[in-house]
Parts: sequence; C-alpha cells; structure tokens
Amino acid sequence: MNILFGSLLLGVVVGVHEVSAFSMRMMSSSGTNYKTSRFPTPPRIKKTQNWREAAEKSEKLRNEKTTATQKKKVAIIGGGLSGLACAKYLSDAGHEPIVYEARNVLGGKVSAWQDEDGDWIETGLHIFFGAYPNMMNLFEELDIEDHLQWKEHQMTFAMQELPGQFTSFKFPPNVPAPFNMAFAILTNTEMLTLEEKIRMVPGLLPMLLEGQSFIDAQDELSVAEFMEKFGMPKRINEEIFIAMGKALDFTDPDKLSMSVILTAMNRFINEADGSQTAF
Repeated sequence: MNILFGSLLLGVVVGVHEVSAFSMRMMSSSGTNYKTSRFPTPPRIKKTQNWREAAEKSEKLRNEKTTATQKKKVAIIGGGLSGLACAKYLSDAGHEPIVYEARNVLGGKVSAWQDEDGDWIETGLHIFFGAYPNMMNLFEELDIEDHLQWKEHQMTFAMQELPGQFTSFKFPPNVPAPFNMAFAILTNTEMLTLEEKIRMVPGLLPMLLEGQSFIDAQDELSVAEFMEKFGMPKRINEEIFIAMGKALDFTDPDKLSMSVILTAMNRFINEADGSQTAF
C-alpha cells in the first residue's frame, strides 16, 4: 500500500498524477514520472522532538489492529495533501478510504498539471520546509524523500525599495539553533537596519522564553495589532511579515492571527534546519 500511495503522492510533489493507491473518484488521471537532483536531506531534521512525535504517531497507526467488524469505509472530501495523507493513514490502520476530488488533478493548493501545449501549470507554492515533521516523515515512510530538491539554506526576500532585486538571509552550516538564525539576521545589512532588528526583540524574546504559551496568547491579535502593541517598525511588516503571511496562509497581515507567524518563527528559530526549503 505504501509503495502505491508513494507513487500517488510523488505525482503531487513533482506534478504527476498517478491514481492507484486506493479507491479514487476522479474525472481522469494521467502523468509521467521523473526525478530531480537535490542537496542531501538536512540530517538534523530527523533529530528534533517534532520529528520523533510525528514518527511515533505514524507507527501507532501502522500497528493498530483493526478487525473485520471494526473496518470502516471512510469518505474523504478533497484530494489535497491533507486528504491524501488522511487516506494513507486510514489505510494503514486497516480502513477503506475513498477520496472524492471535483477536479481532474490532485494536490489542492500545490497541484500541478500539463496543459494542452505541454507546459506545466502550478496552482501555488511547491515548497516544503525542514520544520514540516509530519510531511517529511510521510515522505520517508513512502520512500520518496529522495525526490525532494533541497536548496541552499537561506531565506530570500524581494526588496520593495529596489524593484527586481532580492536579498538573502544566509544560514551558516553546522551551526546549532538559534545561533544560525541570529547569524543570518545580523549579517544581512541590505533589508533591515540594526535599529530595526533591535526593535524586533521585545516582541520576539517572550516567544523564545515562554514558548507555545506566549504564542497561543497572541491568537486574538492580528499581525498588524501585534506589531503596534510591541512597537515594531512598520517596515518589518512591509518587508517581512506580509511575505510570511501570504506564504503561510495566503492572508494579509491585518487579517492573519499573529500566532500563525509566531508558530512558524518558533520552529524556524529552534530547529537548526527548520527554515531550509525543498521543492
């Protein structure tokens, strides 16, 4: 089952849509298969507590004993990554999932397909962070993690004041968290001034010291309200938080809960390879 599901999920990752893992109610299915070259998988990803918890949950489902009387036929609405992963783990637990997808392509927000001219069309972001333990664990289980194309560890932003130009926060290799991110932020002199970086500290330091309890307490504040509360410069929102909000939830900072941004930042800061990306 895992081999079959791996073929299906690999199709989503690289723009292929092979329907064979379990019952799929689709309009059509087609595709080709290929590999891409990549940097090695960052080794520290699999040493985090989040990774271990994800692996333990997966193992529990795989080892669950389901009798014939307990077996369920489960309808899953939507063939995005969540729907496909749900179907995989239900199948592991001994149930029969059926995925219903209205379109003739899988993947939801990260779907891709070839048009009539043979060009690849992408719905949105095809990116995976090292801080995605459940997804990375799933790729390993399906033996398809070697299809991920890891990039150099850096975070790149467009510079609004210099249209068409970009700047990167480069993370040094083999440096533990959170010092690698501190180095990346402090050594970039093109986006934020030293004063602006210092003015970010009052809002972010409690996240490091208090962890998830502080993050959860900010849920009722939008990104814009959080920045105003902690006196952060407006340019940080314009240069960084707008990009993060759009990337994480396709939402403007005045409508997005700050807990979403802080959750991501907490992972990126505390996991050495958490902000490294793959396609």
